[in-house]
Amino acid sequence: MSQPHLSEQELIRREKLEKLQAAGINPYPAPLYPVTHFSTDIREQYTEETKDQFTHLCVAGRIMSINDKGKVFFIKIQDSKGIIQLYVKRDDLCPDEDKSFWDTVVKHGLDLGDIIGVTGYAFITKTGETSIHTQTLTLLTKSLKPLPVIKRDEEGNVFDAVTDPEFRYRQRYADLIINPDVKDVFVKRTRLINTIREFLNAKGALEVDTPVLQAIPGGAAARPFVTHHNALDVPFYLRIANELYLKRLIVGGFDWVYEFSRNFRNEGMDRTHNPEFTVLEWYTAYKDYLWMMETTEQLFEKIAMTLHGTTDVPLGDKIINFKAPYKRISIHDAIKENTGIDVSEMEEEGLREVCKKLSIDVPGNIGKGKLIDEIFGATSEHTFIQPTFIIDYPVEMSPLTKKHRSKPGLVERFELMINGKEIANAYSELNDPIDQRERFEEQVKLMERGDDEAMFIDHDFLRSLEYGMPPCSGIGIGIDRLCMMMTNQVSIQDVLLFPQMRPEKMD
Repeated sequence: MSQPHLSEQELIRREKLEKLQAAGINPYPAPLYPVTHFSTDIREQYTEETKDQFTHLCVAGRIMSINDKGKVFFIKIQDSKGIIQLYVKRDDLCPDEDKSFWDTVVKHGLDLGDIIGVTGYAFITKTGETSIHTQTLTLLTKSLKPLPVIKRDEEGNVFDAVTDPEFRYRQRYADLIINPDVKDVFVKRTRLINTIREFLNAKGALEVDTPVLQAIPGGAAARPFVTHHNALDVPFYLRIANELYLKRLIVGGFDWVYEFSRNFRNEGMDRTHNPEFTVLEWYTAYKDYLWMMETTEQLFEKIAMTLHGTTDVPLGDKIINFKAPYKRISIHDAIKENTGIDVSEMEEEGLREVCKKLSIDVPGNIGKGKLIDEIFGATSEHTFIQPTFIIDYPVEMSPLTKKHRSKPGLVERFELMINGKEIANAYSELNDPIDQRERFEEQVKLMERGDDEAMFIDHDFLRSLEYGMPPCSGIGIGIDRLCMMMTNQVSIQDVLLFPQMRPEKMD
């Protein structure tokens, strides 16, 4: 493989690498290094009263700045928790006549981005900065590619962070190093997921795993990714949802199951859509969508309190209040509220006229359910900023949902809207196998009309329903979008460590 083009800085670093190796310095030593403390622990806990606890420190981190004062270096390193200053004196590292280590490693071998380990003791400099008086220094990793130059104030705060999304998303590893707030987003994402697990486990739910490769892409209306199973010599699909497998487990006798599902939909990409995304789905026997709304409110309130200590969460220039209860409104009333048009009794022809009147461009191969969805999306969805349950959808929009117990033509379904986006989708689940088969057959008709997001018939799932599925309720919650809202991010790519991008053209 040909060597990529190297910048002048990269060539200089490689020359330093060769000189270090020639001097007998291993720039990539064995990985064991006995770290005892982290930067923030030292800075926050060191005082005159506690200084005896900080006399034997061993820390490691990446060099973020070097201030050469001749026989003394002030070096700031960044570990997994923050930044701390090192006071590095030549005669401490090289107390004898031989100063070659200082000259070779410290003076001429170190660069920004190198990872070093040091031992020493904590003290406070004349400028009042808690630092480590370094007694030994070990080069742990030589960095061959320079980091983008950024500026920090005296407290270490970045005021010209790198913001180019092409760089940040493609080289997330560098983004995490130079933009310290980025790591906090992903720490909060993990805390959010752990909070959900704790909530569900405490209520007796069971976490399970279901297949990612599926013979039939069921459980949602979406365009799948297709692959090929060589051993079986048949096409397989990356799952678009795990719903039908979790329902099979309800048939099998589990009362409450959940899964954090990595799903794949071969569709567009924008600030709120990524083709690979994470959804939490759970299904609970003997519950309905009304119970599910109350449980969802409890969960979201708990997440907000865990991450922020309050139910008022900042999002851009807004404050989202996650305190229960949330507003509830039917999808028909939502459209009427925003357009003045009552679509509740309209058939396909009338809905197409409404789309035309409202200048909503819709394909000719979609049916009544998709038309209502298009009207809602274009006229109403963006208006629901505070958490709102949109309820009681037309049966044509919801092929897996139980018919409404008192409203003909509707189903017991809700979508939770926050900041103008769908965050959760839930049903009283359809458990009538005959009705379910008829709904699937209607989806096939839409597929024959050219709707490539219509659902396939899953005959094995129908067979499972024929054994009898208890009445139950299920929900899907978009974890990525929820993370966006709980961490005040404007793009889904900002809450995905490695979002999909076009292949990079390498030199």
